[in-house]
Amino acid sequence: MIGRQFLLFLLAGGIAALANFGSRIAFSLLLPYVAAIVLAYLVGMLTAFALNRAFVFTAASNPIGQQAWRFALVNVAAVLQTVAISLLLARWALPALGIVAHAETLAHAVGVVVPVFTSYLGHRHFSFAGGAPERRA
Repeated sequence: MIGRQFLLFLLAGGIAALANFGSRIAFSLLLPYVAAIVLAYLVGMLTAFALNRAFVFTAASNPIGQQAWRFALVNVAAVLQTVAISLLLARWALPALGIVAHAETLAHAVGVVVPVFTSYLGHRHFSFAGGAPERRA
């Protein structure tokens, strides 16, 4: 069964993903695709940190500076996943399938979703370590 903490993580991540996705579209008006993805990811990451700290991993007892640094490390791996998947899909896979309309937007959407599970585990066991484990209902 999916725990309450994971569901809250998904909600926080969904809000952060919307911030990421929307800001990528805005950044793309001025910047190349990869730069827009990276900056948008930073917008999403800041949103996610604030929401996760406030609503998801509330029992964490490690210092906020350590939480932020560890959160950033976990997200470095996730941004690499996001960029790699977005580029793979936008530049090769989708065009090979004949999908060219909105290929970058579709590719980025998939790229944002992929690291959800690895990020949850990283944040639960590394970023916000030191708190009580999730209680089962």
